[in-house]
Amino acid sequence: MSGTVTAVSSNGTYSFTKPNRESITLLDGLGVEGDVHAGTTVKHRFRMEKDASQPNLRQVHLMHAELFDELRESGYEVAAGELGENVTTRGVDLLGLPVGTRLHLGDEAVVEVTGLRNPCAQIDNFQKGLMKQVVGRGEDGKVRFRSGIMSVVVAGGRVRPGDSIKVELPDGPHRPQEIV
Repeated sequence: MSGTVTAVSSNGTYSFTKPNRESITLLDGLGVEGDVHAGTTVKHRFRMEKDASQPNLRQVHLMHAELFDELRESGYEVAAGELGENVTTRGVDLLGLPVGTRLHLGDEAVVEVTGLRNPCAQIDNFQKGLMKQVVGRGEDGKVRFRSGIMSVVVAGGRVRPGDSIKVELPDGPHRPQEIV
């Protein structure tokens, strides 16, 4: 399985959206250089209030551009970076990857999948009704989160739109992603 990076985004301040960049630099064990969520311990404001010493399993947020296509068909206009992701992808089933999958982004950078992004109420503040589009139920009745995945940086490097994505699955048995 392989895909492509379609956009990269970062923001040095807490904000729901992240501006697109020409490139971002991933720092080994930290996240996106200059991004407010970079660090070894949790940087999400709600999680910091509970326990700021937790390890940061949310260093890099990835989102599949295919979601934006689906949202457009439902009447919502969402562009890369507007839901707070750092890396927008195309051609990789991000939500179906098992925990521990390594994504090689371009020539150097590698991130390891830690789990699903927990969508928050800010999504509905961004566009009314959007939360219902990214959180739903599967055919099995289980809640399904479609607002991207989280990862940690295992090898740093520069990432640009157009870079290839190579998927490296972990040895089995595979564990499905849960919210981190």
